[in-house]
Amino acid sequence: MNNKTLDIIALGRLGLDLYAQQVGARLEDAGSMGKYLGGSSGNIAFGTARLGLKSAMLTRLGNEQVGRSLIEELEAVGCDTSQIALDDERLTGLVLLGIKDKDTFPLVFYRENVADMAIDADDIKEEFIASAKALVITGTHLSTDESKAASLRAIEYARKNGTKTALDIDYRPVLWGLTGRGDGETRFVADGTVTEHLQSVIDQFDLIVGTEEEIHIAGGSTDTVECLKVLRKLTNAEIVVKRGPLGAAVFTGEIPDTLDEGICGVGVRVEVLNVLGAGDAFMSGLLKGWVLNEGWEKALSYGNACGALVVSRHGCAPAMPTAEELEYYIENADSIPRPDLDSYLNYLHRVTTRKREWNELAVLAFDHRRQLANMAIEITGTDDRVAELKDLLLQGARMGGKLGEPLGNQQYGLLCDDSYGQDVLNEVTGNGWWVGRPIEKPSSRPLEFDHGNNVGCLLTTWPEEQVAKCLVFYHPDDPIELRLQQERKVVDLYEACVATGNELLLEIIPPADGPASNSVTLLRSMARFYNLGVFPDWWKLPPQTAQTWQAVDELITRRAPHCRGVVMLGLDMPVEKLSEGFTEAAKSPVVKGFMVGRTIFSKPAADWLENKITNDELVRSIADNYFELIKLWRDCRDGGAV
Repeated sequence: MNNKTLDIIALGRLGLDLYAQQVGARLEDAGSMGKYLGGSSGNIAFGTARLGLKSAMLTRLGNEQVGRSLIEELEAVGCDTSQIALDDERLTGLVLLGIKDKDTFPLVFYRENVADMAIDADDIKEEFIASAKALVITGTHLSTDESKAASLRAIEYARKNGTKTALDIDYRPVLWGLTGRGDGETRFVADGTVTEHLQSVIDQFDLIVGTEEEIHIAGGSTDTVECLKVLRKLTNAEIVVKRGPLGAAVFTGEIPDTLDEGICGVGVRVEVLNVLGAGDAFMSGLLKGWVLNEGWEKALSYGNACGALVVSRHGCAPAMPTAEELEYYIENADSIPRPDLDSYLNYLHRVTTRKREWNELAVLAFDHRRQLANMAIEITGTDDRVAELKDLLLQGARMGGKLGEPLGNQQYGLLCDDSYGQDVLNEVTGNGWWVGRPIEKPSSRPLEFDHGNNVGCLLTTWPEEQVAKCLVFYHPDDPIELRLQQERKVVDLYEACVATGNELLLEIIPPADGPASNSVTLLRSMARFYNLGVFPDWWKLPPQTAQTWQAVDELITRRAPHCRGVVMLGLDMPVEKLSEGFTEAAKSPVVKGFMVGRTIFSKPAADWLENKITNDELVRSIADNYFELIKLWRDCRDGGAV
């Protein structure tokens, strides 16, 4: 299989899961929902990709916002979506789920005439199936004639081209029409027709995976061992029985008299939030070991650990671990009975599941509220034109970014507030730019948050892609009460960001009227926040000497190797002064670019407010100034003449 470019193709269910966020409530009483990628096949494609496999998804989705969002979710983890067809006639499937207790998960499937069940044999391309080491099919897609025909076509191509085949039985009685439509929670209803369906294709698979109840429906009784013996007469496949907290057992040959006589992988003991999603997580880990030929001991270890992590978290797909996170957990599982409360494990999950890389940033910062309002009032007597000004600054940023595109691989971003720039934030979000948003009350010391101090509630109203920028006037030798008050605010903000998924950019500036400061002050301040358990995704720092940048690099590498990096601020410096700062900063691998504002817009903004220049002239002036800094940074980074 040396010519295989994919590890697995998952064929089957892909839809949207809406999880109630109120744990312990009836689904009827849910007040808000978390929106996640779902569907067993979709979860497996997502989970294996997050673990580092080259996975692909084969299905249909509705040609609408939900379907397109699921494609984006898969692509964000590196999953191949080239064979997901968009269906103009049907909608993407939907599931509503609740978490009442660890074993109770009321759920309702909205899957009448949904897109993924409309996949047909003509959607299956032999060349695509042949490109994978393994094809994974879930049992739901054997429940209708059309989807079964597509599944059999895929199996035919797989067996013809040396692609291994795996079946996740994935038995949901409601999807076979065996329960009331609102009863998605029931996991087992005996039915001879379903058993016949499964047994008619069971010999086409190299691997069969199911819970004991799923083995029962495949084997036609409620005696697990007897069912395994029935299946063994029909197939030589390796059979994996999932046993919940007892782990799993693998049977590669003749079926023994007890499950314990199989190849057993012991389950990982954890505090369970809810068991929903454990099976898809287990399958993802198991497939990693199986496809990579790492042996059953390793495969079961992966599967059990993945399942343990997911049952301790909210949701399924977003709870799936990365390879680094999984390795750490396996090595330390005995000392982590509550993965959801382990700070380092949660840190790893946060920083290794980011959806996008930012390697080189050129950010135009115009989150200035007080400065621009004061400028406008001084010139015009009112701040009525500040919002319009910010709209024009966005236009200038876009034009400057276009000018800078030929210069290198820098990525573009802006920092804007919601006081005067909410329209700017609305327009730029979702368009591929890095977007930062200030959360501190301007010039506050001690630190206060804008729009009140309930920062957790505030962040739930922000798009997840927006980075919370917090400027704190901080000195490690501040009076103890002031220092502790400020530190508590930053800790609260970081914990809120962890909960909502927003990244945090922390900007530290020693107060002008505080204790004397130097480069050591900066390093002490950064180390202090690390000691408090605050791990900013970004730091925003003023220009430093080469020696200080090296010390910052060493500190971040040692304490937070997954930190995105540092962006250098401008502090209204003239370009000539910024050039000196760029020269040193560009030599540092930890510095990812710049975040500059007033150097770019101060004079053009004042001229515009005084009606000395038109809208178009303002936009062009901003674009030219922004481009000048982009070029200056690029020259410094590339080692060219400045």
